Amino acid sequence: MGKFDIRRLKEEAERDFEGAWLKSGELIKREGKFFELADKRAEHPLFGLIIKVREILLGLGFTEVVVPTIIEKSEVFKQFGPEAPVILDRVFFLAGLDRPDIGIDAKRIEQIRRVVPNFAKVKELQSIFRRYKRAEISSDDLLETMVKELGVDEAQASSIISIFSELRDLRPIPLDLTLRSHTTAGWFSVLAEMQRRQPLPLQLFSIGPKFRREQRLDPTHLYDSWTASIAIMAEEISLEDGKRIAGEILRRLGFDDFKMEIKTATSKYYAPQTEFEIFLRHPKTGKYLEVGDAGFYSPVSLAKYDIANPVFNLGLGIERILMIKMGEEDIREVIYPYFYKPPTFTDLEISKAIKFERAPRTEVGKEIASAIVRVAERRADEPSPCDFEAFRGELLGKHVKVSLVEPESGTKLVGPAGFNMVYVYDGNIIGVPPKGWERDEFLQKVKASGKSTGIRYIDAFAALAAHEIERAVKENKRRVKVRVPNIKLLSDINLKIDDAVHRYITDQKKRIDVRGPFFTTVVAEISG
Repeated sequence: MGKFDIRRLKEEAERDFEGAWLKSGELIKREGKFFELADKRAEHPLFGLIIKVREILLGLGFTEVVVPTIIEKSEVFKQFGPEAPVILDRVFFLAGLDRPDIGIDAKRIEQIRRVVPNFAKVKELQSIFRRYKRAEISSDDLLETMVKELGVDEAQASSIISIFSELRDLRPIPLDLTLRSHTTAGWFSVLAEMQRRQPLPLQLFSIGPKFRREQRLDPTHLYDSWTASIAIMAEEISLEDGKRIAGEILRRLGFDDFKMEIKTATSKYYAPQTEFEIFLRHPKTGKYLEVGDAGFYSPVSLAKYDIANPVFNLGLGIERILMIKMGEEDIREVIYPYFYKPPTFTDLEISKAIKFERAPRTEVGKEIASAIVRVAERRADEPSPCDFEAFRGELLGKHVKVSLVEPESGTKLVGPAGFNMVYVYDGNIIGVPPKGWERDEFLQKVKASGKSTGIRYIDAFAALAAHEIERAVKENKRRVKVRVPNIKLLSDINLKIDDAVHRYITDQKKRIDVRGPFFTTVVAEISG
């Protein structure tokens, strides 16, 4: 299948999206075993810390619950009172699309008939649009309904939809629903219900995302971030108790150097002078960074939810804690390294990214490649002209004879670079000869500290030759000759490197030096 021709796909989609979309299906293989999962397991540190925090809270005796993410605007007013407008200024409001009334006039019928000749189901189409307007047909089912009821195909249904600008030009209408900017926004309703279902004390926790319309994204602020939040409702509990519990959680997370400071201005959903911030010292900068907020919910706010017992709440910012644990100074690089951090590859990772560009697929083809290597190893220094049979047998129903040859005189069967090994050293890709490297200071370092790919030039060449022999058999050719002269690039010796790794090598101004004289030839005679 190979890589997609991105430029062509973009151009074709610009001219005719439906046509390009339909045609693109031909680029996808339907059958065949081409891929096996590789072991590329890697845990994102964010979720590793989430799991650890979760285990700590469960270990302390908390009950895990799910707190709503979508919050009614009225809930914010109940909790924050006169402070609500300031809070709402930094939340994300949700919006919906108002489905339009769609008329079908003569001009549009004419446009539809350019897509579907002799189209006559105008009333049926109008009925579909009316039912869509009334939400009797969901957005996901609109195309399918048109296909079934109008007798058109999927591409035609999409083209019909594109005719109606009312559907294309829809504008979102704000709702009174918000994405929570604090887990607190959902705790009140949860606590109101839980107090009726379980005896006190309630010891609840929830770990999940919050969304905040920050003034800017910077090293300590994201639009969406994760919070570990606890809520304790008890008949009697003090601020001292709350601080002690918060401290125990921090210590179990591995922190002893932390501060808790009462805020000068208390948020209105907290009781006066009970809200405190939690700070951890950053290991690199030495500065204290706020990682959490805690306090007792205001009895006024609790009363609006018919809650008569005190509630202690603590929220810890997972990303900020993670940033401190990792010694990083930019939260964006920790959470979204693929957006904010240049990639890095170890020599071992680079070595694993170097593979054969073409290789045999059949078992016999693989046997041919091995046979070529064996003959090359035994006969490499034979003076030319020379001809050595490597394989004779059946391949895909044809008789095949494979030989290593060197017709010219005054040389050897395999060129000087034939058994060079591909190494990676300090981000550079280097071809190292089996002999002579001892006299080169740089190659000494490569051999001593570099990572071998385990691939010699002859191995890559043999894979190429076997691949070409398989192809020749399939194409009913009688003879195939594979020869590689001087090596300048990886591709000259049938090697390729992953695009991301190649880009890294280029960006880091490292080098790929696999130059060398190869001058090796394989000839296959095919019959039957």
